[in-house]
Amino acid sequence: MPADGKGVGARIAYYRSVTHPRMTQQQLADAACVALGTIRKIERGERGVTDATLEAIADALGVDPGRLRADRTPVHTRVHAALPALSAALATYDCPDEGPVRPLHELRAAVAEAARWRLAAAYTRIARELPNLLTELARAYQAAPGEERPELSGLLVMAYRSADAVAFKYGAHDLSARLIELMRWAVAETGDPLLSASVAYVRAETFFAARAHTAGLRVLEHALDAAPAPTTPARIAAKGALHMRAAVIAGRARDAAAAVTHLDEASALAERAAEDVYCGTAFGPDSVRTHEVSVAVSLGNEHVGRALEVAGEWQPPRDLPAERRSGFYIELARAQLWTGLTDDAFESLKAARRIAPQHTREHPWVREDAATLRRLKRADAEALTTFAEWCAAT
Repeated sequence: MPADGKGVGARIAYYRSVTHPRMTQQQLADAACVALGTIRKIERGERGVTDATLEAIADALGVDPGRLRADRTPVHTRVHAALPALSAALATYDCPDEGPVRPLHELRAAVAEAARWRLAAAYTRIARELPNLLTELARAYQAAPGEERPELSGLLVMAYRSADAVAFKYGAHDLSARLIELMRWAVAETGDPLLSASVAYVRAETFFAARAHTAGLRVLEHALDAAPAPTTPARIAAKGALHMRAAVIAGRARDAAAAVTHLDEASALAERAAEDVYCGTAFGPDSVRTHEVSVAVSLGNEHVGRALEVAGEWQPPRDLPAERRSGFYIELARAQLWTGLTDDAFESLKAARRIAPQHTREHPWVREDAATLRRLKRADAEALTTFAEWCAAT
């Protein structure tokens, strides 16, 4: 539903000119991928704003879209309200309601767009659009001739993965587990070993959620054994991504030897692959660098200093997916907090928020660390309080 233009436009102008004093209308338009004329009309209150445009502008400004809306409904409330529709779409995966089905090329484009939203941490868009897309894909799959089903199965896998990003990040772990089981069901018909490796990568979420890290490491190592030999860029990325995730879960299991081994394997493979998104997963030298920080924080104790060393010599480039970049700063903030660098930790949390506000707000570590900073620090108390209230830290 389009938002009222006048009040929203004034708030957009405020955040652009007051909280981002060097941001011009042109820069906002470029960052949000919106026409300059559209930004001008919105700020003057001459036109309404669709949810998609509002979310793009909010992402560019680094604020929660709820701060710009006239009704000020928080994003997390709207996402949680959409989860029942997502559950309903999954419940009828094998007997969807009758309805229209777009041509295959349009379904491909819709699934690819949802994947871009996931990488950009645009969770409200996913929550709003994916229930209908999943139902339409199920409808297409059920009606398709046999020769078209493998491709449609692959599209279902990718769409389930985008939906899972919302379920997992917003704490709906039972729903996330259901989505992952449907991914495993659908991938079997694709006959694509690289997509199977991608599903194994995502499946690790269930072990993170259950804190069953040793079991998760074992499952990932089985997936590594089954992955195809790394003879092409896509195959290199599939195996490298599994090693990255295995390194992190080994760190959570406090298995330092396994964590280092898997991280070294990922680094060696990254030297043979350009940074890119392969089968929905970012992999390459920069992605491995972000995982160095994650592994160091997972291992804790004497390993935390490695996270600070990485951050001292490298920062994630802007072309790395927003979800991954914000994750780097969230992990770094924890390392900085543990080593007494409270000012730096708060700056890292704010950087994560600017990059991907929805991802940052829903991350449990952000809430924990913001609450800790608020208790420890008296300087800049107002800014800390505002941040803590934004992410619901207690």
